[in-house]
Amino acid sequence: MKQTLSTLALALAASVIAFAAQAADVKNIVIVHGALADGSGWRRVTDILVGRGFNVTIVQQPITSLADDIAATGRVLALQDGPTLLVGHSYGGIVITEAGHDEKVAGLVYVAAFQPDRGESLLGLASSKPASAMNIRETRDGRFLYIDPATFPNDFAADLPKDEAAFLARSQVFAAKEAFAAKVGDPAWRTRKSWAIVATADRSIHPDLERDMARRAGSDITEIDASHAVFASQPEKVAEVLERAAKALSR
Repeated sequence: MKQTLSTLALALAASVIAFAAQAADVKNIVIVHGALADGSGWRRVTDILVGRGFNVTIVQQPITSLADDIAATGRVLALQDGPTLLVGHSYGGIVITEAGHDEKVAGLVYVAAFQPDRGESLLGLASSKPASAMNIRETRDGRFLYIDPATFPNDFAADLPKDEAAFLARSQVFAAKEAFAAKVGDPAWRTRKSWAIVATADRSIHPDLERDMARRAGSDITEIDASHAVFASQPEKVAEVLERAAKALSR
C-alpha cells in the first residue's frame, strides 16, 4: 500500500512539473543529435526555426556513456529561459527519454529515434527488428563504434546529395558500446506529451520499430518518406513538426 501511494505521489509530482513547464509559450527547442553523426546536419532545421522566432540549441554530447550524454543535455537545458521542447534523433531518443524529466522540458519529439521503455536499451530494441543495412565497425580498441564511411551514404543518408552524405560520414561522432548497451529508467514520455517522426525509408532503424515504439508511448506520429537523415533531407517537414509541437504545448 505504501509503495502504491509513493508511486501515485511521484506520478502526481511529475504531472505538476509538466503542467508548470507548459504554462507559458514554448519558444526554446533543444536538439540532441544521434550517434554516428553530430549536430551540424541540423543546420537547415535550425535556420528555419530561428526564422520563425524560436531559440534553438543543439547539444553536442560526447556519446561516451548514456550518463555523460544525459548530463550534457542537462547543462544545455539549464541555460534555457522558460519551457523547452526537447528533441532527439536516433540514439538521441534514448537520451531525451531520461533527460526529459528535467523541469524545463514541456514535451518531447522523437525524430527517427529509439523511444525506449523502462529497462530497454538501444541494442535490445535494434535487435528486436533489425534494420535492412548497417555496416558498423569497431575501433581498434574495441570500445567505440562507427559506420564505414564507404557505406555511410547508403546506410544513413541515401536521399542526400553525395557530397552532403560524405560530409556526414566524415563528421560522425563515434559511439561507445557502453552507451548503446545502457538501460533506461522510467521514461519521460510517461509524464510529457510526445511526438514522433517515422522515416519510412530508414535503413538504420526499422521503420516498423519506430512506429511500434511511438504507438506504445502514445506519441503523435508523422510519417515522412526519408532516410535516417530525415532532419537533413527533409528539414522543412521536420521543422513543421517541431513548430506544431511547440505551439501545442503553448497556451
